[in-house]
Amino acid sequence: MSESNTLFLLGATGFLGSQFLIHLSKSDLTKFHIRALLRAPIEKKEAQIKAIYPNLSVVEGTLEDDAIIQEEASKADYVINCASSDHHTSVVSTLAGLEKRSKAKPGNPPIYIHISGQGIVSDNSRGEFVELEKVPKYSDVGLDLDQCPSINMHLESDKLIVEYGTRKETPIRTLIVNPAWIYGVGEGVQKTTMPVRIFLDMFKKAGHAGTWGPGFSRMGNIHVKDCADAILVVFKAALEGKADEGKEGIYFVSSDQPMLFNNQITGKMGDVMFSKGLIPVGGTRPLPNEVVDPLGHYGWSLMGSNLIGIPHRLKKFGWEAKESQKITVLESLPDEIEAALKNQLI
Repeated sequence: MSESNTLFLLGATGFLGSQFLIHLSKSDLTKFHIRALLRAPIEKKEAQIKAIYPNLSVVEGTLEDDAIIQEEASKADYVINCASSDHHTSVVSTLAGLEKRSKAKPGNPPIYIHISGQGIVSDNSRGEFVELEKVPKYSDVGLDLDQCPSINMHLESDKLIVEYGTRKETPIRTLIVNPAWIYGVGEGVQKTTMPVRIFLDMFKKAGHAGTWGPGFSRMGNIHVKDCADAILVVFKAALEGKADEGKEGIYFVSSDQPMLFNNQITGKMGDVMFSKGLIPVGGTRPLPNEVVDPLGHYGWSLMGSNLIGIPHRLKKFGWEAKESQKITVLESLPDEIEAALKNQLI
């Protein structure tokens, strides 16, 4: 297989990454040989992702393995990172490897698609109610990352990626995908989103479902299938030379479904968990400091803030959030909780 057909994928067994693999396998882009980074033990996970996408080989390692990531990125013309959006050292490793690739193949810069999040536009309102018209709203068209509050999550990596994506020497074609709350039961290896899995454990320990502060933080939402489709759309556009890249290569991903307060999501979770005997009370209330403090600014920025990003760029390509029209977040949560609990038993 020619190296020019090699795609290095991080996060291949995750909620979004394995769903993306499914969408890629059903597309007309199956010419790519995928090199997937997997944490040991790899045998079961390797079989699972090869069942989805057979033209795949595994690289054993973790996001901490700088040399491995650099080596794989230096040999690939395409890298898609669906792993942790805030693991900055692995982003540095990836960019270093892609820089080597760019030097080795002048005139044919590699493509890097990084999955970030809408935490970049957090208003840090600490869960307090803010009138909607007073909440900052960001379009991905014309967005300058320096407009975002500097303390926000994801920005450290996103800004570095944009810096590399605007260089004239050893260029890298960079695109950043920033999803809203990703929900739904996935078809891939990991069936549920990380926040639901984290919340299940937190709420069981607290004895009730809860929020950061009063829970009046708003966020958009997107079904995992729609989000995976969005990545595929961006990838295709990049391959065809139609995508916005570098400073303009920021893509918000959100459905047209109503934004939800955090206390609506956790209230639904609380009712479902109570019905299953997992906690002694239903509904939701503010979480105590001893529960939220361990997550520090990360938790407050993502779960205690308004996050409103409008996906104008994707809609230029005719992308629609079709799955999100079929089932809403609140309708999906009981199935997500069931899937997460089932996975804990495996």
